[in-house]
Amino acid sequence: QMHLVESGGGLVQAGGSLRLSCEASGRSFSLSAMGWFRQAPGKEREFVATIGSGGATYYADSVKGRFTISRDGAKNTVYLQMNSLKPEDSAVYYCAAANGASYKADNYHYWGRGTQVTVSP
Repeated sequence: QMHLVESGGGLVQAGGSLRLSCEASGRSFSLSAMGWFRQAPGKEREFVATIGSGGATYYADSVKGRFTISRDGAKNTVYLQMNSLKPEDSAVYYCAAANGASYKADNYHYWGRGTQVTVSP
């Protein structure tokens, strides 16, 4: 079992920045790939970014160059640094854990409850 808790969401103006954090407990964090997904009202959950246990990263095209995913093994925490935010980035952001880095939500076995990000025009 793995327990994930997101934090860092909030309201920000377009062009601003936020850093999301996801603290993991339980199952070995160092062996897990970690991902961020988001879901806006009326839309399907979509992939944002993932980082493998070895540090390899992958991003959705919509956030590439603006968002950065990173992990701190000492703190069992994964981060999502979000810069140049746009109103279309508004969503609930979820942290998830998988055996290997993937853009597919079905491959993730553990999920946090999410944190709301709202970007005003």
